[in-house]
Amino acid sequence: MTSTRVWLIAALLRLAGVITGCAFFAIVLPVDWMIATNEWLGLGVFPRSPLVDYLTRSIAALYGFHGCLLLIIASDPVKYRALVWYAAAMNIGFGIILLAIDLHAGMPMFWTMAEDRQSSRSASCWRF
Repeated sequence: MTSTRVWLIAALLRLAGVITGCAFFAIVLPVDWMIATNEWLGLGVFPRSPLVDYLTRSIAALYGFHGCLLLIIASDPVKYRALVWYAAAMNIGFGIILLAIDLHAGMPMFWTMAEDRQSSRSASCWRF
């Protein structure tokens, strides 16, 4: 395995880890900001309820912890090779699930395409 290949995989994992880790900020995001963002994106009326508040913050925490895991794997992709494969497989599978959810929920195409890009980047780890 070439050092360039390892470097590229590590860079991809770091990028995904940093981006995904930023979700931690959404845990403390004021609900009014969520409502404003929802309206700005044209997603309709934001339902204000304890369940929606719980789900948005819980998924933000889950994404944040996933980002941290990717950063740990990126620290030594050769050592964590099995986890590189696992993360790639799970992200591809998650992308397929999100596509089905997006279509079912009637999400705008720009939203679906942005999520699809994350899964596509994960596919590149398969060659590792």
